[in-house]
Amino acid sequence: MGFWVHYFQDMGCFPCFRFQLKKAAKRANSSRIEPSVTSNKQPDPPSQSEKPKPKASVETIEKNDATHKDGSGNIEALSFTFRELATATKNFRQQCFLGQGGFGRVYKGKLENGQLVAVKQLDRNGSQGNKEFLVEVLMLSLLHHENLVNLVGYCSDGDQRLLVYEYMPLGSLEDHLLVISPKQRPLSWYTRMKIATGAAKGLEYLHDKANPPVIYRDLKSSNILLDEEFNPKLSDFGLAKLGPVGDMEHVSSRVMGTYGYCAPEYLRTGHLTAKSDVYSFGVVLLELITGRRVIDTTRSNEEQNLVTWVGASFTMFGTACLSLVGRWLEFEFGTTFSQCPK
Repeated sequence: MGFWVHYFQDMGCFPCFRFQLKKAAKRANSSRIEPSVTSNKQPDPPSQSEKPKPKASVETIEKNDATHKDGSGNIEALSFTFRELATATKNFRQQCFLGQGGFGRVYKGKLENGQLVAVKQLDRNGSQGNKEFLVEVLMLSLLHHENLVNLVGYCSDGDQRLLVYEYMPLGSLEDHLLVISPKQRPLSWYTRMKIATGAAKGLEYLHDKANPPVIYRDLKSSNILLDEEFNPKLSDFGLAKLGPVGDMEHVSSRVMGTYGYCAPEYLRTGHLTAKSDVYSFGVVLLELITGRRVIDTTRSNEEQNLVTWVGASFTMFGTACLSLVGRWLEFEFGTTFSQCPK
């Protein structure tokens, strides 16, 4: 992911897109493994926020959950009672409701200390079971990076399972991909590249700096949350899995994820690698560039799947198919696509 981080930081505006692409290709060819400049200077040590914690396992958190209800031990996140979170969300009132996903409902809450949080109440009959809940608490307690959402705490009270995150005021990237109302402006090219860069940095941390490496397995636009300045943070780590170590090339797992974002080789074989996340990242990039959702059932059959549509368009028109780019971009730069540099 390091290559993509540097690439998106270099990109300024769309008219320069082709030149930047050629430049990036040369960079990739000159250094396939690590596209960086050789220097005698010793690299700076990783910042404290990026240092991964010691290795742990799901069993560790299960033991901690049973014996350390006060949140002490290996788990840094606070342990809340269900009553405390019910108070924070005004008894989970509709006015505090933020959204709903496959794993449960999310509410805006306010803790006793005044901190705003997002409280995810897991569906007791949903697809995220106790193991996935424990995995998410473990991952977010041990991994810290500016592009990963901060876990404030959790609740394991009776049959109730809740997760408490920092509040992200602008919601998810998915909320901003389409212009919902005439008053809502589409995301600028700069903001889209800022989001892409931040997401790439988050993946780079999981793949290259965490010990052992972590495969996210559920990268999608609805899991990229945005703060008030459109800084992105990856969220929902219930499906995350420890990556291959040593001589292992992959880890085997039951195929899980979201339709449209899963890598085809993972769907076929169940073999999971960091490249599976990179494929999902590519799908998110297509969403950012085209302004279209990965699956859109309101379109014709041949255009419903974004990846399939883009692939077919390139086959028909070649790499100069600038019609794939969202019309918002033409408006922003005040030029027609035919005037872009060849």
